[in-house]
Amino acid sequence: MQSNETAEVIRRFNQAFEEHNPAIFEDLVAPDCVMESIQPAPNGTRYEGYEVNLAFWQAMAVDRVNRFEVEDTAVMGDRANIRWRFHFGGGGSVRGVSLMRVHDGRIVEALAYAKTPGQSAPLPE
Repeated sequence: MQSNETAEVIRRFNQAFEEHNPAIFEDLVAPDCVMESIQPAPNGTRYEGYEVNLAFWQAMAVDRVNRFEVEDTAVMGDRANIRWRFHFGGGGSVRGVSLMRVHDGRIVEALAYAKTPGQSAPLPE
């Protein structure tokens, strides 16, 4: 897989969220796509297949209250890392990363991880 093809798929993936355009996802999701969301903690939810992943991402894209802000994208061959911030409509946000894999111009894997509030472990002395 060439990085250029992966970069274009990920660019369009991010564009769908930025423009609130769910139709963009239709050509980006592989039939055997596997996605793991960040909720519920600690392991998230696993989604398998075209229809369920398409519906999940389209629902997020049409949401006009909450939104994604892409902070950085790095592409390496057939893989990409997207650092993002998810802004909640009522205020506040959470930062996270999605580890993506592309094959034949479609997303085959998307694993999402987020920073969550919690107690910090004490530093060793």
